[in-house]
Amino acid sequence: MCGIAGFCNFSIDYTQKREFWNNILIKMRESVAHRGNDNTGEFLRKHVGLSHTRLSIRDLCFGRQPIVRNIGGAEYVIVYNGEIYNTDELVPELKKAGFRFETTTDTEVILYAYIYHGIDFVNRLNGIFAFAIWDGCLERVVLYRDRAGVKPLFYTIKDNTVVFGSEIKALFCFPGIKPEIDINSFREVFGIGPARTSGNGVFCGINEIKPGEYTVYSKKGFYTVRYWKLESRAHTDSFKQTVEKVSFLVCDAIRRQMVSDVPVCSFLSGGIDSSIVTAVASDFLSEKGLQLNTFSFDFKDNSLYFRSNSFQPERDRPFVDIMLEKYNLNHTYLECDESVLANLLYAVVDAKDLPGMADIDASLLYFCSLVKIHNKVALTGECADEIFGGYPWFYKDELMWVNGFPWSKDVKTRTLLLDDDFIKELQLEEYILDKYTESLNEMPYLEGENQVERRRREIAYLNIKWFMQTLLDRMDRASMYSGLEARVPFADHRIIEYVFNIPWDIKYKDGIEKALLREACKDLLPDRLLYRKKSPYPKTYSPNYERLLIQMFSDIINNANSPIMPFVDRDKAISFMKAPVEYGKPWFGQLMAAPQLIAYIIQVNYWLKKYSPLIKK
Repeated sequence: MCGIAGFCNFSIDYTQKREFWNNILIKMRESVAHRGNDNTGEFLRKHVGLSHTRLSIRDLCFGRQPIVRNIGGAEYVIVYNGEIYNTDELVPELKKAGFRFETTTDTEVILYAYIYHGIDFVNRLNGIFAFAIWDGCLERVVLYRDRAGVKPLFYTIKDNTVVFGSEIKALFCFPGIKPEIDINSFREVFGIGPARTSGNGVFCGINEIKPGEYTVYSKKGFYTVRYWKLESRAHTDSFKQTVEKVSFLVCDAIRRQMVSDVPVCSFLSGGIDSSIVTAVASDFLSEKGLQLNTFSFDFKDNSLYFRSNSFQPERDRPFVDIMLEKYNLNHTYLECDESVLANLLYAVVDAKDLPGMADIDASLLYFCSLVKIHNKVALTGECADEIFGGYPWFYKDELMWVNGFPWSKDVKTRTLLLDDDFIKELQLEEYILDKYTESLNEMPYLEGENQVERRRREIAYLNIKWFMQTLLDRMDRASMYSGLEARVPFADHRIIEYVFNIPWDIKYKDGIEKALLREACKDLLPDRLLYRKKSPYPKTYSPNYERLLIQMFSDIINNANSPIMPFVDRDKAISFMKAPVEYGKPWFGQLMAAPQLIAYIIQVNYWLKKYSPLIKK
């Protein structure tokens, strides 16, 4: 993957102060250099500047960006972050049309496809991407983002200047763009976080291109186009046909995503999702006489402290070992201790520019840094639960029928540590309900569905649009912080479109969660693993981690200058730290319980200190 950044203003001639504006481009791409620093490049013209920092995955020698092509007397330029998995299907038509390829990169394919097919060519792409194209013929900048939102792209508009970048930090390198927050920023952080409303960059004026959209900026103005959205259709395939179609789509997506000029590895947690990805990837490489590198993650001494609960009933290690018995894998077990985990709470904020999923993010960031030592590209099992219905809120009535986001149903838990006056000002219940209602108003309903099926469709939609996006955001920042490209085969838009319309009684056949996925991939996995109960991403259960958090939190609340203190009730915080930890009652998702609430507040404090934002009343 890569990092991109740029700006455009049709009333400014950037070439009159070329050195100054070129240095701004350099600062912007240096701010995201962790995303890949194999090559760098800038492009500056009268009204536009583009910059790129590259993680070289395809055409290692000649894939430098920006790519500039002069065709028909006009200049076309692209900076791109992502991977296209169907380039072999796009190239023949472009060659027949007379385009000459100077590289073997998918970047050049994208640029030529735009020139040949027009602005809506993006519908032809299968992949994960965020890219900017300068069209010198029509004098416009077009910003594109992939359908599922795997790759990020933020922007702001200030004084008729569009400024954009792969991460928020790049925007703050542009003159006059400073961190500012208001009450709605706090509502996002305390009410929605660690999720984020689609398109909302939390900082005032900072936006994100939404998944499945592109934006156009020209002398005529700025506008947005949604080129892809979920649609509801009647499912007419039989159970057998459905299983066969899912099996094909899943295996095809994984095999497509093996494309690379550097070795590809996989994360192997021992769950069915990562095991399916690993199985197909291993078979793909075995056909070429190669062995797949795999990595699993756990925490030091977790075997001593692990506590089985309804969300995490068993450890993963034994199921990793089962996969190692069946497949010829070059496997590495990775561990993280609690002190490393606590210290990385700050680096996670650096990576994301926002508070995140606390130690859940921190551990992934750490593990990705270790994987990067061995590989540049990793396949993951992310998104299968959101698409195939693996979470308890798909089938447990007490969660499914919540009038709100089921993974975050108890607002009061979120505000346990906050000052009462601040809680009243936040009005979180109203804010959250507004966001929830807005999402359902966009929901594509299917005529004739009964109340239960309608609700399950809503849950699926909310998961894809909200919960999945949060995990994809987490995966991108945690992996790219170390320059590791993480690919997500289950987020292939063909899988999302097809499975979204499959009735629940097929997805959950015989009362088994993700029964459809298990049936579609049963030939790939041993039965002992295929039918194990879902267990989420691992987290530490070490009491020492709690002690470290409490010490860190105590230091914050005992310092009157801590930026979080105007919003936290000190007496509540002291009382909370004395209470016993309850692991089985998460306030977000399935993993974020009492220790993660403390860790999240620690992150918010660091975020406020790091950015020292102007707080607008």
